Amino acid sequence: MGVYKKGENWFIDYRVQGVRKRKKIGPSYQVAKLALKDKQIKIAQGKIGIEEPKKVPFREFAQEYAKYCKVNKAQSSYRRDLLTINVHLIPFFGSRFLHTISTKEIERYKAERLDKVKPETLNRELNTLKHLLRMAVEWGYLKENPAKPVKKIRVAMNSPRFLDQDEVARLIDACLEHTPEIYPLVVTALHTGMRKSELLNLRWEDIDFARGSLTVSSREEWHTKNYESRTMPLHEEVRRILEPMKAAKGYVFCNQGGSMLGNHFIREKLEKAAKAAGLGHLYPHALRHTFASHLVMSGVDLPTVQRLMGHKDIKTTMRYAHLAPDHLRMGMAMLDFGGHFMDTKSRSSKISLNQNRHNPLKNKDAEGGI
Repeated sequence: MGVYKKGENWFIDYRVQGVRKRKKIGPSYQVAKLALKDKQIKIAQGKIGIEEPKKVPFREFAQEYAKYCKVNKAQSSYRRDLLTINVHLIPFFGSRFLHTISTKEIERYKAERLDKVKPETLNRELNTLKHLLRMAVEWGYLKENPAKPVKKIRVAMNSPRFLDQDEVARLIDACLEHTPEIYPLVVTALHTGMRKSELLNLRWEDIDFARGSLTVSSREEWHTKNYESRTMPLHEEVRRILEPMKAAKGYVFCNQGGSMLGNHFIREKLEKAAKAAGLGHLYPHALRHTFASHLVMSGVDLPTVQRLMGHKDIKTTMRYAHLAPDHLRMGMAMLDFGGHFMDTKSRSSKISLNQNRHNPLKNKDAEGGI
């Protein structure tokens, strides 16, 4: 049991018959302490038991959860969750009361959806459902989360597609010839590994040509995937391309009116250049994979790659580790204990001599004893 603060309000945390309860009290710490003490007395007197679950339709709670997502999640995550809720979860669970949804029913949803979508898509939907039901527990609508025991589909992590040096050269030539409007963006992507949204939101004030640095900045109106800014050295090729374009302010990659380029525009132009280069279908994210892959193949250590890529977890960076077998072998070859090991024949002879020296029975036998 305890009192804690979240934002501007104080909450109390207590248990009733083993079930954890949390309740918002308000901005006063003293009132929260009194409220907790009152709960403790009533629990001891048996006046508070486990409340019956609130009979709330899934459809109704899902809309409440969607409002929470709009405030607490990135816009891209909110839009994805809203699509999952309205198109898939509500049609399946919408007519049920929240407290009647069972683990078995969620497994049925999982089985039916797996026949229609890829495992990765289903796992994203399960993430939304699991979090939705977890918040229902947090807000007192459920005693426990029925989705907690449900396991996501195991998916093999495929090696990311990246371009080799010849393919990069062909893509650059194709951009210059067919889609010069995205040539600076493609060059920057290949030399920084920035995400598409980071490239589109890059502003001239983020580039310090004097110090030779580029910063991926989270702002009030936009943020990076991890809400964190990062600074990297400005590659000379990027400097060569961007410095003549320099403006006082605004987006680095924009249309003639100064507005940010659109996602559809980038995909369409990159597809056109990739087709002309004979590369087939190419997503913008492949440029990011190309940057990371060539760093690793050049012998750059994974923690450095992680920082440059802006990965929150080193596990994400580890998907590129297989590209550095020669680098790993070189590291093993450098292992040296100062030549304190001898060849196998000498080592065996010395071990045998030491064993005889410390075996009194063999020593006496060798001297003619016993």
